[in-house]
Amino acid sequence: MGAGAALAMAPTLAQAAKSRTSEAVKLWPDLPPGYNPAMPIEHRIDDQARNPAKPDRWIRGIARPTIEIWRPSRPNGAAVLLVPGGSYAFLSYDNEGVSQAEWLNALGVTAFILSYRLPGEGWHDRGLVPLQDAQRAMRIIRHNASRFGIDPGRVGVLGFSAGGHLAGSLATRFDEAIYAPVDAADRLPARPDVAGLIYPVINLDSDFTHAGSRDNLLGAGASPAALAAASVNRRVTADTPPVFLLSTIDDDAVPSANSLAMYDAMRAARRPVTLHVFEAGGHGFGIRLPPSQPASIWPKLFTAFAASHGLIPASST
Repeated sequence: MGAGAALAMAPTLAQAAKSRTSEAVKLWPDLPPGYNPAMPIEHRIDDQARNPAKPDRWIRGIARPTIEIWRPSRPNGAAVLLVPGGSYAFLSYDNEGVSQAEWLNALGVTAFILSYRLPGEGWHDRGLVPLQDAQRAMRIIRHNASRFGIDPGRVGVLGFSAGGHLAGSLATRFDEAIYAPVDAADRLPARPDVAGLIYPVINLDSDFTHAGSRDNLLGAGASPAALAAASVNRRVTADTPPVFLLSTIDDDAVPSANSLAMYDAMRAARRPVTLHVFEAGGHGFGIRLPPSQPASIWPKLFTAFAASHGLIPASST
């Protein structure tokens, strides 16, 4: 089945909360790789906000991964794949997906929210499952660039927390053959042109590791070799795209040492990188920080970085 057949459109979570047109595109035309027929996957949406006007949904049980397309009214050809976090145990869909798509759309950027499979829900090769979906998403976006109204040479990724780990893994392992090609889309590159990693999980084999993300991704008791292989900072090469890093000193969940490790690895490889470490903000703030918090300026900083590397037109910033 060709990639075009995977473009079956369906009602999406965004439509339940907003009066807008949204499209959900299945990543895999058939069963995803790693499918285990014995696993019972229960699709769950838990709203932390309990306010229909301002949802804060956590999603679990993703058996059919998708990208949801958020189209700007005046597209400029740029595209960003959004990767919500959630410790690889759930997806923080609104805070790190919908909210980000809205400000990107305002800049003319087409946004794609990735609903990726959660590794602890029974898939074979659990540690590869999220990265399989991220690679496939990038290839589907490029394969359908004309349909989506984007430039296939200007596709970035923006990930948060564990989603930052996945976005970083995509940026450093984009050419790793981790699934069998299924159609013409898989002949296209999965390398993002720019990667934004927001309060990201980076290193899985150090004393500043986020244990929940580590164990949810690889399982408890993973070998030292597996932990090192899944540590983003250890996978940086001369082909790693430009990386934007953001952390806060008071982040008690994912210490800023993660971002510092990635910054050091990028510098050692002589790759373009910028790092912003703010005094306060905690973890998981998305774009919710009040203007009085200096870290609230991060979307403008990311936009400027993306523009400096050709992803977003400077006139849009």
